[in-house]
Amino acid sequence: MIFENTGLDGLHSDLAYLDECAEKVGFIRWQWEYYRATYDLKIEDKKNQAEYFLRINTRAVEGRLEKPDTILKIEAVYMGKATFPHGLEYESMAPQPVMNVATKKIQELKALLEA
Repeated sequence: MIFENTGLDGLHSDLAYLDECAEKVGFIRWQWEYYRATYDLKIEDKKNQAEYFLRINTRAVEGRLEKPDTILKIEAVYMGKATFPHGLEYESMAPQPVMNVATKKIQELKALLEA
């Protein structure tokens, strides 16, 4: 599920500041390579015993990821349901409580990045 109109798409930040802001909100930089990074936030749906991951994709527009002053651009925000053993399934809608948490975390990260 892709989140549209989050205000995050297209935002630029240096790697060190994005890492700091993302960590404050609960995201971790999980997957990365020299020119792109993915930040993940795990959201648990205890009622249905399911896990969802709110994911933010970024791409380096200046520099390479091993340098803290590298400038990243946020490209997409989306969420998937964890499936065993294959990874994430992006097609189904998450329950409203999970969506509420995701929306709140998106807004928190946006506020930190724009400060």
